[in-house]
Amino acid sequence: MDTPDRMASIEPVKLKLDSRFRFKCHSGVKCFTQCCRGINIILTPYDIIRLKRRLQLSSEEFLAVYTSPELLEKTDLPVVTLKLMDDDVQSCPFVTDAGCIIYEDRPTTCRYYPLGVASLSHKEGADDGFYFFVNEPHCLGFEEDKEWTIREWRKDQGVDIHDEINAGWTDLVVRKRSFPPNIKLTEESKKMFFLVSYNIDTFRKFVFESSFLDRYDIDAETLEKIKEDEIALLEFGLKWLKDVLFKEGNFQLKEGAVTSKP
Repeated sequence: MDTPDRMASIEPVKLKLDSRFRFKCHSGVKCFTQCCRGINIILTPYDIIRLKRRLQLSSEEFLAVYTSPELLEKTDLPVVTLKLMDDDVQSCPFVTDAGCIIYEDRPTTCRYYPLGVASLSHKEGADDGFYFFVNEPHCLGFEEDKEWTIREWRKDQGVDIHDEINAGWTDLVVRKRSFPPNIKLTEESKKMFFLVSYNIDTFRKFVFESSFLDRYDIDAETLEKIKEDEIALLEFGLKWLKDVLFKEGNFQLKEGAVTSKP
């Protein structure tokens, strides 16, 4: 999966975790906040959780106010992008001249900038992919003296935590991208993908208030954890999606139960 999806030219240089670069963004650079305008940011599941908590909204409310639906290229999977302001420069709704008002909870793409990441394989033990520079002409951060390895940048920006939590979701996206073009998901499967990925509050209701627990044999410890912990619920949902989409056999049906075919 390519992140970020921005309106920019990208240098065809494949970088690894120990590749070094110079960069620093701060209010003293003339281009400060320009990268927060005219953007196309695909939000990840953990982005939604962080942002809805920050704004004290339900996931459904956040989706309605701050996102736009799209189909992800080469996957036909439903994703959401951050809805921009209807101004001359299409600003991020959270940017001001003084900077980002939700900086501590900013999306994964924003944390990676000025880097992008490409995942090459979903296979266990395979190459994790490579990194590249998002080369926007207006960006003056590369003229600063601060030097990093990509590994150091990821840790400093907290993106390593985002990647860890989003790993199951990224795996699903990369795996679907490897499908032949003629293999399509059903509309019900796409709805389930969207529900687990983005509408975590409604997914919780789906687990606890539908026939889900009548069909699947889920242990009490797991049920208690996912009832209170949104990250655990997300990981549980992504594991279930792998059964729905790829028949991995992670979930056991109760005796006599019949699962639907999304």
